[in-house]
Amino acid sequence: MENNIHRTALVDKEAKIGSNVAIGPYSVIEAGTEIGDNCVIGPHVTIFGCVRLGSESKVHAGAVLGDLPQDMAHDGSASFVEIGSNCVIREGVTIHRGTREGSVTRVGANCFLMALSHLAHDVQLDEGVILGNAVLLAGYAKIGKKVFASGNSMVHQFVSIGRNAMLGGGCAVSKDVPPFVTMRPAAFNAVAGLNVIGMRRAGMDAAARLEVKRAMKLLYHSGLNRDDAVAAIRVELSTDEALAVADFAENSSRGLCGWHLGGKAAGEHEESD
Repeated sequence: MENNIHRTALVDKEAKIGSNVAIGPYSVIEAGTEIGDNCVIGPHVTIFGCVRLGSESKVHAGAVLGDLPQDMAHDGSASFVEIGSNCVIREGVTIHRGTREGSVTRVGANCFLMALSHLAHDVQLDEGVILGNAVLLAGYAKIGKKVFASGNSMVHQFVSIGRNAMLGGGCAVSKDVPPFVTMRPAAFNAVAGLNVIGMRRAGMDAAARLEVKRAMKLLYHSGLNRDDAVAAIRVELSTDEALAVADFAENSSRGLCGWHLGGKAAGEHEESD
């Protein structure tokens, strides 16, 4: 099918535009940009030439993709933004290119970035991530598969967030967030509990969820240091999900967020289903 490009849009002839692409009024698409099939680009969108946008994606009004990193270390070298297929990028979202030569800020497939969310240079989003309004991700943050970050949450540079975690609204994290947990809203580095709803939605059965609870109890409430807790998880538990907790804890470079003292201990109440 033919593309539908508004007459006021500025699309460089060196941009690579797929088939059945719509581009709205006053949008600017630079040379070098690659836009996949069946994408919809709204009005007043700016896409710089370092961006590769996957098929079936939708970019809403005022988004800016691929501008220079806000990093004093950037020396003008070529760097990139890669966005997977079937992503939704809402109004005013900003995604900056990587800092070092050849580096990439990456968004996986099936991600939903709500209005005014910001991805700094070299951020890595796995597939299925949802960012609420005005979520701020600093440079080099790594966000695992199907993480849900509620509105106005903030992530420090170099922080890793494990798969299926949920950040409460307005929370701030400067340490690594283990997989499968929830972070307390409007708090700093405070794990509030397990993301049971998120685990169910991800298709994890009761046995897998129970092993995650037991892994968290070993990690946070056994009195063991991190290395010994990781070893105990690997000896006592066997599911992929529990071992993912051990792997994440072992590989954490910033240290793990703490368990909020007002919350229930991991595994204190086991599910009956």
